[in-house]
Amino acid sequence: GQGPGTVDAAAPALHAASIAGGLHHAMRRSASGFCVYNDPAIAIRWLLSAGVERVAYVDTDVHHGDGVQAAFYDDPRVLTISLHEHPATLFPGTGLPGETGAGDGEGYAVNVALPAGTGDAGWLRAFDAVVPPLLRAFKPTVLVSQHGCDSHRLDPLAHLELTVDGQRRAQVMLHDLAHELCAGRWLLTGGGGYALVQVVPRTWTHLLAIAAGAPVDPEMETPAAWRDLARSLTGETAPATMTDGASANYVPFSSGVDPGDPVDRAIMRTRTAVFASHGLVAHL
Repeated sequence: GQGPGTVDAAAPALHAASIAGGLHHAMRRSASGFCVYNDPAIAIRWLLSAGVERVAYVDTDVHHGDGVQAAFYDDPRVLTISLHEHPATLFPGTGLPGETGAGDGEGYAVNVALPAGTGDAGWLRAFDAVVPPLLRAFKPTVLVSQHGCDSHRLDPLAHLELTVDGQRRAQVMLHDLAHELCAGRWLLTGGGGYALVQVVPRTWTHLLAIAAGAPVDPEMETPAAWRDLARSLTGETAPATMTDGASANYVPFSSGVDPGDPVDRAIMRTRTAVFASHGLVAHL
């Protein structure tokens, strides 16, 4: 988090990354979904014990961040937001907009359940409609985000249709929100991702580069040595550049709601469920 080209071991870092982390399904008393220990929940609990007042957790994995939500379901100091494929078509079968928290935490669990087939434009529109307004109302002290790249169209275990370019744009948006709202205090993790040659290395390289203050140009060529290694180990032809060639553009939600669009309907279900708890108006 010190910026490009500078490393000071004695200085505190604004950004911290754990690419091997993001094990968001583990519960207090059980493993779940490839996850034994829930490192985002443990990290957030440590932050609270260290005196952090409010933590926002944003989960961009294709699967619902159920374990982190469960850990703080009644705690208004933690706002959990998960954007994921609708539980009717994907594990773990939870994450409907009606899951909004309990007790003092009512309204602090937020779920955006997107229909299978949602691509960059719809996913980013949903992010725009839900994440920035809630984070600005909540005013987090620290932002924690989980960056599972299994929302990609090539992922074999799920059914969203994002590109590396759409995932990269979400990373930039979260980085910018951390600086706007948290004085740059940003803890980021990896997560799911099973297209091990075509997607995972590029998406997480973009993530780490953004966190390091040295974003990678999407048009940059991938290293020839890496492409050779990928072919020798897997037989796959690795991508030649850091982009999928997608624009990653979207129409901001403030432009108006289309009641006939399934993504807009999903957005409105979430906004209706939780916005009032934060003094926000659900309908434009």
